[in-house]
Amino acid sequence: MSLTLQRTEGDKTNDTHIAVLALLLSSTFVYNTMNKIDQGAIDLLHYVTELSHLLGIDTSPNLNRVDDTADFVRICPDLVWTLRDFYLDLEANGQLITADEYLENSLRPKQGPNQHLQNFNLPRLCIQKFFPVKKCFIFDLPTHQKKLAQLETLHNDDLDLKFVQQVAEFCSYIFSHSKTKTLSGGIKASGSHLENLVQTYVNAINSGNLPCMESEVLTLAQIKNSVAVQKAIARYDQEMGQKLQLPTETLQELLDLHRASEKETIEVFMKNSFKDEDQGYQKKLEMQLAAKQNDFHKRNLEASQNRCSALLQDIFHPLEENVKQGVYSKPGGHCLFIQQRDELIAKYNQEPRKGIQAEEALQKYLESKKSVSVTIFQIDLALTAREKEIEGITEEFMKAEAQRLMESLTQHQQMMEQRKIFHQEQVRLMERNRVYQQALQQRAMEGQLQEEVKRLKEIIQAENRKLHDKLQNLLRNDSPDDTCILL
Repeated sequence: MSLTLQRTEGDKTNDTHIAVLALLLSSTFVYNTMNKIDQGAIDLLHYVTELSHLLGIDTSPNLNRVDDTADFVRICPDLVWTLRDFYLDLEANGQLITADEYLENSLRPKQGPNQHLQNFNLPRLCIQKFFPVKKCFIFDLPTHQKKLAQLETLHNDDLDLKFVQQVAEFCSYIFSHSKTKTLSGGIKASGSHLENLVQTYVNAINSGNLPCMESEVLTLAQIKNSVAVQKAIARYDQEMGQKLQLPTETLQELLDLHRASEKETIEVFMKNSFKDEDQGYQKKLEMQLAAKQNDFHKRNLEASQNRCSALLQDIFHPLEENVKQGVYSKPGGHCLFIQQRDELIAKYNQEPRKGIQAEEALQKYLESKKSVSVTIFQIDLALTAREKEIEGITEEFMKAEAQRLMESLTQHQQMMEQRKIFHQEQVRLMERNRVYQQALQQRAMEGQLQEEVKRLKEIIQAENRKLHDKLQNLLRNDSPDDTCILL
């Protein structure tokens, strides 16, 4: 197959792309450097592995459905680090060590919290994670210094025996330990698989999906900080998903939960960020968090509105059914409607977790039913007035009747007073009559003449007639209605 890599920024960038492509396609990746393992070699390998990881995830649909990092590590090649013209002594702390131990020591992170140590440890941790299997081979000078210029024409017999032995050990390891290229999901790559992979990766590189910058450190910072933002946002989503229950009772509850999750999110970003010197990525993260907070606020409002709407429909359904059935279409019906409505409002207010829209939703519902209340009130007034009209009792009649009753009561009180006076006069008359009778008896006993007795009787009879006439006049002035009232 014929593949072409576009040259964009010069040989250095193109070499990096070739290294990325080799890393993605190989099952054993041989990293060949000179003299010793230094920071420059580590940074370059870190840069290539990060670009490979980025390109592999972006171009593999299978990786998007699983844990990206874990699956990518499973298909990563073994690392074989070769050191040509190695001049150091293989020892540490005065003890001899193997080439593999030298590699492990070179990739071991240092302990410490400061930013310098974090920058030192980051590429080493990434390389260790990316390459679960690592092997190191060292090579002495292939021949005497003077013959190095003729190296391409020399035979094996002209080479240093130790160098030849080292090369033989290296080749034996490669031939015996290299495995078939494995794709995501444990699929063994065939020729057609590799062809598709190469075409996919080359197209992705040529389309500009990989960063092409002169500064590897800046590129690494962009990659690491982008990943740090993604991890931080994932943590925020996880925290809010686990702790947030919509709708919240108050807006403050949502804000407190957001602030707590935001704090953990920033900590995750700071832990995973790399040289975010102008805090540009942290600001991007803060903008995303603000957008998510606004989104949660909208979702909280919507959840509260839905919860309250469902509650209002359920709680006030009996009231609405009574309206449809005409339960309140009667005299006094509006008072009954208001009483039952207030009882249902109290029941609604007692329901928990209605959210921040509880009061507004209730007021909107009551406002929407205001016309119903007005209609019931008008019907109540009309039926009450009709009922009073049928019974012959209107407000004006009741006032006149009350006035008449008050006047009648006054007359009755006056009559009672007159009767009291009459009774007192009658008692006095009876007393006088008794006195007269006693006088008559006395005079009779004393032998007075009958004429005097007759004259006294006539006087008494005249007085009786006067009292009788006066009583008759009082009785004629007393109305039947008053008599009824007395009874």
